[in-house]
Amino acid sequence: MSETRAGFIAVVGRPNVGKSTLINALVGARVSITTPKPQTTRHRILGIRTEDSVQMIFVDTPGIHTGGKSAMNRMLNQTAGDSMRDADCVLWLVQSNRWTDEDAAVLERLRTVRCPVGLIVTKVDLVKDKAELMPFIAKTGSRRAFDFVVPLSATKGNNLDALLAEVTRVLPESPLLFESEQVTDRGEHFRMAELIRERLFMSLDQELPYAITVEIESDEPMEDGRRHVSAVIWVARDSHKGIVIGKQGARLKQVGSEARRAIQADLGQGLHLQLWCRVKRGWADDERALASLGFDLPDQG
Repeated sequence: MSETRAGFIAVVGRPNVGKSTLINALVGARVSITTPKPQTTRHRILGIRTEDSVQMIFVDTPGIHTGGKSAMNRMLNQTAGDSMRDADCVLWLVQSNRWTDEDAAVLERLRTVRCPVGLIVTKVDLVKDKAELMPFIAKTGSRRAFDFVVPLSATKGNNLDALLAEVTRVLPESPLLFESEQVTDRGEHFRMAELIRERLFMSLDQELPYAITVEIESDEPMEDGRRHVSAVIWVARDSHKGIVIGKQGARLKQVGSEARRAIQADLGQGLHLQLWCRVKRGWADDERALASLGFDLPDQG
């Protein structure tokens, strides 16, 4: 009988490099929301893949970024850093043929990591001339000693098997840490709030999405078998409220309709979704407000 392997794999990188998309592809389920906008992921989310005697627990982390000074920005970077420190393996994602100051900042954080680290070059399908990839991969791979290097496309499913084989090779012997059918550690209300926030991110322009969070306020059964869910969209300023609601409530109605369909697909159950927009001034720079909204705050020690 083969040994059982299990472990935590931190998936790290700058914002919008494809971390959540990759984890969803590897797990085979949509455990994290994805949008084209940076800093979509705000929480440490586990995506669990169990196959035979191997359990891979992928840790989706916020993008490590520079420049942001708010309490939420500090929390996002701290969450990603803690995930690297506690991991059995780290996957560092870098977009093909693109190197930024934020990639350099992630590389600096990797210097203290002692577990196996793999370099994952993402979005290779966007590079028309594949010959251009080799110099970029060679240069990026020379920046530190990596245990493995895998170029891939998560959206196309290219080379995912090669990555899974490398991760399996470096995972420690361990009993399974979660039930074999479990694909994430997050519950229904978290996923509902995230799906609503995803639709808001896609609907809103510029910086406003980063001043918004969503909280499920109530969830009650209805006589017709559906669920009545009420959710609050928290904004940081009075002026933001009108933008979220839209002219004659049009944007809030559209977001609610799209989010309801997404949540129903996730739950496999009918839903009546009611959205409210309220102001919690400066919540993104208030640690007590962040804690009350379910964010993990940095350790003070």
